[in-house]
Amino acid sequence: MLKDGFGRNVDYLRISVTERCNFRCQYCMPDKPFSWVPKENLLSFEDMFLFVKASIDEGINKIRITGGEPLLREDLDRFIKMISSYAPDVDLALTTNAYLLPKVADKLKDAGLKRINISLDSLKPEVAQKISQKDVLKNVLDGIEKALEVGLKVKINMVPLKGINEDEIVDILDFCKSRGVEVRFIEYMENASAKAGLKGLLGKEILEHIKKKYKIKKLGRFGSSPSFSYELEDGYRFGMIDPHKHDFCESCNRIRLTAEGFLIPCLYFEDAMSIKEAVEKKDMQKAVEVLKEVLKNKPEKNKWDEEGSETSSRAFYETGG
Repeated sequence: MLKDGFGRNVDYLRISVTERCNFRCQYCMPDKPFSWVPKENLLSFEDMFLFVKASIDEGINKIRITGGEPLLREDLDRFIKMISSYAPDVDLALTTNAYLLPKVADKLKDAGLKRINISLDSLKPEVAQKISQKDVLKNVLDGIEKALEVGLKVKINMVPLKGINEDEIVDILDFCKSRGVEVRFIEYMENASAKAGLKGLLGKEILEHIKKKYKIKKLGRFGSSPSFSYELEDGYRFGMIDPHKHDFCESCNRIRLTAEGFLIPCLYFEDAMSIKEAVEKKDMQKAVEVLKEVLKNKPEKNKWDEEGSETSSRAFYETGG
């Protein structure tokens, strides 16, 4: 079992397989040129899998594949198959913007993917285009329907932004409710790569929108999930990911691996150590030592606050949020 320096059990590995993305969302990377890291700088799937195996052997039982946009990485289904074949019981999930999903959902499911989180920030084509800086909505909606069709468990993520899509909070909740899909509203996390002047809604503000139509019951956080759960009168449940709250980090169980081989102990901070040399030399003992050192230095909590006065310098497209 892996533990960090504050005694928290760490059993969740998030793997960014690429920093590339086909969107330029305002809250993530609106001004980043369309470019990519040279292939030789990236961990191969074979080397990445060596670390995944070692991590599972050390106690990791939940893995999420992220990006950038992970579906831009060629042969992703092959990597998923490596993991699912080695550890069929591992909770294996993926986060995507779904633009490319209609063509590959069946392959991902066949490879062993169990769950998928999809970003959906608007049901209006013009608003979706404003946020992502690309005409994306039809493909995203098709991706959601295709994922459900092939039998993947789907969750939807929405980032409400002031003056942009806050009037669609209830619409997206209803869209998800009608499909039996959980929606999680995510507070915008201030970061240096986002559009200047962008403002998000706090969880309590998001709830006020929903309360205009529904009565809400608090359920709380389950296990080490970052999501705080709520329930409507008819039993439908939705979640809130609220990193600005003081208790958000108390049960953090996550460690992140970038496509270039850096282990990141906290989404907010820049701290990282590389396992690239160790895994390329097949020195998994050294790689595990690096993992444990990173966990020992994992911060107790982030520095976001309700006033939005703290901004992370971390580029989220390198870590998958």
